[in-house]
Amino acid sequence: MAKTEILLETGTNELEILELYIDEVDERGVRTSNRFGINVAKVMQVIESPGFTHQSGASNDYYLGVISLRNHTVSILDLSVWLGLDRAPADNEVVVVTEFSKTVTGFLVSGVTEIHRVGWGEVAPISSYLANMARANIIGMIRRDDRFIQLLDLEQIVSELDPTAMNAAGMVARKTERQYSALVVDDSPTIRIMLRKNFSAAGFTVHEAHNGEQALMLLREMAETDGGEGKGAAGLVDIVVSDIEMPLMDGFTLTKNIKHDPALRGLPVILYSSIITRELRHKGESVGADDQIAKPDMPSMADKAIALIENPDQRRGTAAA
Repeated sequence: MAKTEILLETGTNELEILELYIDEVDERGVRTSNRFGINVAKVMQVIESPGFTHQSGASNDYYLGVISLRNHTVSILDLSVWLGLDRAPADNEVVVVTEFSKTVTGFLVSGVTEIHRVGWGEVAPISSYLANMARANIIGMIRRDDRFIQLLDLEQIVSELDPTAMNAAGMVARKTERQYSALVVDDSPTIRIMLRKNFSAAGFTVHEAHNGEQALMLLREMAETDGGEGKGAAGLVDIVVSDIEMPLMDGFTLTKNIKHDPALRGLPVILYSSIITRELRHKGESVGADDQIAKPDMPSMADKAIALIENPDQRRGTAAA
């Protein structure tokens, strides 16, 4: 098997990121390059900057204008303004056009460099200080040679632009007749709060983990307390609901570990992401995910969880273990 085939195998806890940069120039004329990364799967195209300038009458200082691209009307945003950087205008600037959560958006940056294949284990979670900074929008940090690349949380940016885009709080079709327990796994505090409200309103007890590694440790601790009897007793959760993209361990690798653990394999797993493409859906199925949901459809999450818990014959993941 070729090396590239090994790297592309699902559940290897890897992703590809596009490295981009935003240059700043200080009062002494010294240029500094700030490095960022985004998931290649979310990139539609990289195009030349249309040369927009900030409009004095615009409602938001980061909004530059719109273009037409592939039958989409694309809003162009100045990423440097959003991140609180003083970008130094230059020739050959580019727009990174992204597509996820049923939204196409263009981000103006100074330039792009290369694509890196990295393991989620290489992505160091950000400190609590950075996590609490306004508009930090950083998932984690990756070291490459002599520089750090900050992995951007584009979903958070888009959700702040359109607060209704992923607002699942309070949108619950029904409550459970008995109290179930769910483990919600996501590195974003915003998403965890939203899902906690969603599941609590449906009658669930909610446990939380910040990434797949933490979730797997918690589940194995619960299984040991449970004596290996499977879900239910001694507080072992009834279902796991996990994001796909997370530092340290992603959702695919978490699911693969759950489905290969004799004490956990009976747990249904729902994976969600802003980019549930045909390829990603196939990857989720290959590691044993019982269902997969795109983030704009997250208001249906609790209903889907209840259906999987109460109807084991609907689960897809058991056979894949």
